[in-house]
Amino acid sequence: MKTSPKHLLLLALTALIWGGAFVAQSVGNDYLGPLTFNGVRSLIGGVVLLPLITAFGRISGNAGRQPAPGEKKKLWTGGVLCGVILAVASTLQQWGLQYASVGKAGFITAMYIVLVPVLGIFIKRSPGAKVWAAVALALGGLYLLCWSGGAALGMGDALLLGCSGLFSLHILVIDHFSPLADGVKLSCIQFFTAGIVCGVPALLFEKPAWGQIAAAWAPVLYAGVLSCGVAYTLQVVAQKHVEPTLASLVLSLESVFSVLAGWLVLGQALTARELVGCALMFCAIVLAQLPGKKSRETAEQNR
Repeated sequence: MKTSPKHLLLLALTALIWGGAFVAQSVGNDYLGPLTFNGVRSLIGGVVLLPLITAFGRISGNAGRQPAPGEKKKLWTGGVLCGVILAVASTLQQWGLQYASVGKAGFITAMYIVLVPVLGIFIKRSPGAKVWAAVALALGGLYLLCWSGGAALGMGDALLLGCSGLFSLHILVIDHFSPLADGVKLSCIQFFTAGIVCGVPALLFEKPAWGQIAAAWAPVLYAGVLSCGVAYTLQVVAQKHVEPTLASLVLSLESVFSVLAGWLVLGQALTARELVGCALMFCAIVLAQLPGKKSRETAEQNR
């Protein structure tokens, strides 16, 4: 596959938007509870994707085509399952941002890139030595980034690690269902599902007022329209023209952009120790995505 510089830039823009979303989420915590924020942003993301279903259908020539019964079942099963996992993962992340800086949250969340191949053990996809080396690097980075001399991880760090684990599961579920159903429709269903899963308990326990939601319009719209709607669309368009491994490497810049956004917008600076931890984790992220010997041989054969 010949990689287009234009599509690499689109993926970099996607990573930039997702990195900036950590700032929006952090600011959103000043106005709304975690469940309310995620419920509103997810519903907005679903609404934004509705017109894109028609647009992508016309581009692919499938506009108006009715899915087969089996395809429809897989679409809804995958969309709802992804939505439930996304709702829990994003809520843990939102809670974690109440205790951790934007940059730290970005890097700990990015651990999913290392955890995905490790979780692959349970579906008979054994990781190689390269992945275990990446895990060791990531653990070293986490130690420098999170440990402050206490006996255990802080509350925010633990929540973000749980979020990262769930995002790893989310990726594996998407990996299973995306070849079986339309990607934009699947994402649209997952956002509406996440909105309902977060919205119902938000109404029961956080009891949000319209005034609070209106006051948080900027971070909510950024997270809903740009992070969910626009960034997802850019990813879908660009990844069709970029090698998967290269695409993952570019998207992993999300963690770097989160540090820069936290520093520029919120004035959140990391200590020298935390910066070294970030560097180790970024090296782990890159190492985990580099193709192994078999992958390179397969790529050469397919050219």
